[in-house]
Amino acid sequence: MTVAAEVGPLELADYQKAVRLVLRYPLITEGHPDRGALPLVRRWADQLRTDLFETFGYRLLTTANTARLMRVQDELDSTRPALTRTGRPFDRRRYAYLVLTLATLGRSGTQIALSELADAVAADATRIDGLGLDTERKTDRDAFVDAVTWLTERGALALADGSATDWASNTGTAEALYDIDREIVFAVYRPSRVLQHMRSVTALLDSAGLIGQQGPVQGVHTVRQAASRRARRLVLERPAVYYADVSESLRGQLRHPGLADDLERLTGLSVERRAEGLAIIDTSGRLSDVRFPGGGTVAQVALLLSVRIATAVQAGQLATLPAATSAERLEALAALIDSALPARGLLDELADAGTGEEPGEREETAPAAYPFLTDAWLRSVMNQLIGQYGKAFGAKQSADPDRLLGEALRLLASLHLIARVEGGVLALPLLARYRGAVAEVKLRPQTTLFDVEDA
Repeated sequence: MTVAAEVGPLELADYQKAVRLVLRYPLITEGHPDRGALPLVRRWADQLRTDLFETFGYRLLTTANTARLMRVQDELDSTRPALTRTGRPFDRRRYAYLVLTLATLGRSGTQIALSELADAVAADATRIDGLGLDTERKTDRDAFVDAVTWLTERGALALADGSATDWASNTGTAEALYDIDREIVFAVYRPSRVLQHMRSVTALLDSAGLIGQQGPVQGVHTVRQAASRRARRLVLERPAVYYADVSESLRGQLRHPGLADDLERLTGLSVERRAEGLAIIDTSGRLSDVRFPGGGTVAQVALLLSVRIATAVQAGQLATLPAATSAERLEALAALIDSALPARGLLDELADAGTGEEPGEREETAPAAYPFLTDAWLRSVMNQLIGQYGKAFGAKQSADPDRLLGEALRLLASLHLIARVEGGVLALPLLARYRGAVAEVKLRPQTTLFDVEDA
């Protein structure tokens, strides 16, 4: 198969932009992420359907007003959360309100008042232990409005009158009226499984279940094609893929030269290969949802930390420890999630028994070992960084170095630059990209009383 077979050289950049849009925004509407996105995707819809399915196993569904990418999940990924109005990740309460709001909108007409929507969600929330929605509590109202705003940004709801922010501040005198776009409502939530019939969260991992069910019934070509798609998905979805982190059967697919050629022609980005693995390099931020290096105190501290860690690794004399493989991380995380799944009304005879693993996932290979840096060393470096660069950081964050350190380490771990382990972190190979980074401190302008008087 040739990627972008029907795309001419002069149109390739335009097509690659459409690919990146669909991959970055799985739901595209007339207004989300912008008004130019949907016409561009619709123009290339046929070629996109072919390439995205053949390369990744993804399905692109288009209607008059939406384009919805149905991804295949290989892993449990917590790095792309829904965000609140202030840019913070959704918590469990907000996710619950979002799903209950979608359920209410699915059985509503063409318009709904915000207070009416809140009452319907509250009625459903009271039937869920530990949830509830009390419109007299501002924290509950704010969480509910965050869910409504998330849907509004994607076009499922359109404000016809009033203000949701005013309603959240004062439900007694304020109101908001919304038009409902049912087509978008149904495009937002398209589950691939009947959730009530699942015994494990790993049943959501379509590719692993599909490969596991093929066995000897399917031909060699089908099994190889499934493994090829999964390898391409790993490179696309992860910041970096390390050979030591995957099974031997996937390593061959990752080393195949056609993988890099297909991804580069499809996305317009470069694929960098190293002895330890490979990664798509997106220096422009055209595909990535997180830019690194980036702005803000946390990202700046994370970069400075990565330089210090890389320098310590380069100096040598560090102990090394093995990192958990992707299969081991999946098993641990799935066990944690499954322990909280409700058992009431579970239909075992209809349950999906998918394990989330492919054949060969547990092949016995010597685990790779990486340099280990202790929590005490990290805290010491954090204090040094605050002493050296603290004036350039946010005052509130500098005042709580332990929290700032934790946020910076979470960012580095999400980018596969480090791995968190008990008692410290492991430095992963991708971190070496930043060993030569140089910090330039630009102090924030200080306004004094005399400056104000002079002005």
